[in-house]
Amino acid sequence: MSAAVYQQMAALKSLKGPTIQLPSYNSTPSSHNRCSYESMYMRNAIWRSPKAAIIPNFHLPMRSTEVRNRTFTDDIKSLRLITAIKTPYLPDGRFDLEAYDALVNLQIEHGVEGVIVGGTTGEGQLMSWDEHIMLIGHTVNCFGGSIKVIGNTGSNSTREAIHATEQGFAVGMHAALHINPYYGKTSLEGMVSHFNSVLPMGPTIVYNVPGRTGQDIPPRVIHTLAQSPNLAGVKECVGHDRVDQYTKNGIVVWSGNDDECHDSRWDYGATGVISVTSNLVPQLMRELMFGGNNPSLNAKLLPLMEWLFVEPNPIGLNTALSQLGVVRPVFRLPYVPLPLAKRVEFVNIVKEIGREHFVGEKDVQVLEDDDFVLIGRY
Repeated sequence: MSAAVYQQMAALKSLKGPTIQLPSYNSTPSSHNRCSYESMYMRNAIWRSPKAAIIPNFHLPMRSTEVRNRTFTDDIKSLRLITAIKTPYLPDGRFDLEAYDALVNLQIEHGVEGVIVGGTTGEGQLMSWDEHIMLIGHTVNCFGGSIKVIGNTGSNSTREAIHATEQGFAVGMHAALHINPYYGKTSLEGMVSHFNSVLPMGPTIVYNVPGRTGQDIPPRVIHTLAQSPNLAGVKECVGHDRVDQYTKNGIVVWSGNDDECHDSRWDYGATGVISVTSNLVPQLMRELMFGGNNPSLNAKLLPLMEWLFVEPNPIGLNTALSQLGVVRPVFRLPYVPLPLAKRVEFVNIVKEIGREHFVGEKDVQVLEDDDFVLIGRY
């Protein structure tokens, strides 16, 4: 045994525990004695309980230091109408960027202030991370000067959320959208640690939708996160009472429920809405968020909103945009179009509201079942 190993073992004698008699450095113990000594040491060494620790977050903010390119949290807090933008597909399942660009342009032309890229509506859950970050970068490159680009870089894995958020800010997104860990879920302390791992990187919207995650983000978690200057606000789907509670405490809230957004905005203090319906009628949704209390317009749009969510989002929206001829009728499974009766119902809703208020220029069509392409491998 080398002198260095003897020295290390001797140093361990200072620890509390059984005293071990070490042989002299000058002695040359036999092979048998060495093995006996090492075995005795392993039996008598003190076991110390490991202590839980959170590794400090060494991430630097990922925002640009150039003032002309930098987005501040207050820039995000001021947004009233944000569209959770649809992702269109080609018949082989790849992104249809031509249709996507046209759809984003329509949002800009009708006064939408921000887009969520790769959210639930945009089917980020069906994308590879390469596709996800590419679409965020593409949106920033083409439209970042005209509209705020908020990338959905959340995950139920903190490691994935950190990595995707680094990449999202690196390609220029203005803010991140983060959901709480779903399926496996976590404790409230784990939830706070998860969000605190990504908040230092840039402006962040926390998304609370218990119907999809299986776990509510309670107010005490949000109030803890609000200590970060990068928390822009909360996309809240629980309801008016939660919206009211946050706004009274100075926390920015966007309604996550289109059918509640009018009342949340004008009666409970919500800043605005992160909307699915605005994919279809962006100008009317802007009027709903900017034009003051307007119960008649809200009542006019409610049948459309209810139709959109008769099945889990984005099934209704995908079907509607296909019927309007704005996107190809291509679905990535497991999403499938609404049945024929519901497609007929949508045609009637469009006529009732007025075709001129909807995106696209083609006449609304019912479409046959065979018109839709369903893709499982892409």
